[in-house]
Amino acid sequence: MDSDDENIEEAVEGPLDEDGQPHGFCTITYSSSDRFEGHFTHGEKNGKGKFFFFDGSTLEGFYVDDALQGQGLYTYEDGGVLHGTYVDGELNGPAQEFDGEGRLVFKGQYKDNNRCGECWVYYPDGGCVFGEVNEDGEMTGESVAYIYPDRRTALCGSFVDGELIEARHATLISNESGRPRFEITPNSPMYSYDKSTSTCIATHTLLPDPYENQRVFVADSMIKGAGQGLFAKTDAETDTVMAFYNGVRITHSEVDSRDWALNGNTISLDEDTVIDVPQPFDQMERYCASLGHKANHSFTPNCKYDPFVHPRFGPIKCIRTLKPVQKNEELMVAYGYDHEPTGKNGPEAPDWYKQELEEFQQRQAASTGQ
Repeated sequence: MDSDDENIEEAVEGPLDEDGQPHGFCTITYSSSDRFEGHFTHGEKNGKGKFFFFDGSTLEGFYVDDALQGQGLYTYEDGGVLHGTYVDGELNGPAQEFDGEGRLVFKGQYKDNNRCGECWVYYPDGGCVFGEVNEDGEMTGESVAYIYPDRRTALCGSFVDGELIEARHATLISNESGRPRFEITPNSPMYSYDKSTSTCIATHTLLPDPYENQRVFVADSMIKGAGQGLFAKTDAETDTVMAFYNGVRITHSEVDSRDWALNGNTISLDEDTVIDVPQPFDQMERYCASLGHKANHSFTPNCKYDPFVHPRFGPIKCIRTLKPVQKNEELMVAYGYDHEPTGKNGPEAPDWYKQELEEFQQRQAASTGQ
């Protein structure tokens, strides 16, 4: 995030002083292919300037006696930015980082270019981690907290580089001056990192998630013949995370090669992985650590699937509201089967879905007079 002192000047464009040193606004290209544009005084950077690094990142700010001082802006090659305070060319002081879409991903302090003190790390899904970083700038210690998207429910305890080791349920009770205070829930169970494999859905299959447990419950669906469904325990606004979809991790080829009857609780996580809740873990008495798989399908859903980095389950999917929902309202998602798979007639989906799709399209046609 600062210039390389070993860079050798290869080309100077701009005015020079009597000693042949850059003097005024100049552009210097270095041997590393880095480039600097800014103001010089007898060979030293003084005034506004900007580095253009060979990897596509940039660093701009105000230079004094050849060193960046005060507020600087580092832009990563992916468009993310770091707003920080520089002293003699190094990050020292408060800083904030944003990703390429403008979302806050870090807030805290730097010392000699390394994160230090109490810091916040934010995830795109709305969760975050707070704690004091170690000497390597990692979120490692015995008093670190993961805070769920409601900014109230938390898991406080031991983390290593931001990954949960063991923690108890807690509630964020105040956040004055940016420093949160937590209250540990009496008799809270211990939660630990429990990422699934291809054969193990979870170590503690009957340990509910403390955030999800406040927001949803399972009951008989309002849809005839659908079995159980997922319902809101409380009113929720648009864009609220309601439930989590954890399961064993299998491949797309495994899913594609087996009967549709076995794919009732599968959801694509990414190009390589499908999350599955197989029998008998589709039964509440065998598995209730996450409940997202209980949500039924609708072509007019009130929720959607979204990626989520869960402190306990790792990368999974969550169920997030598309519109405000009321207490006791059934949560519905669009399952998203491919309606026009290559080389096939009709959607690649189970029979019940094909029938519902046909009925939905007929209702749509009738309502539009077609």
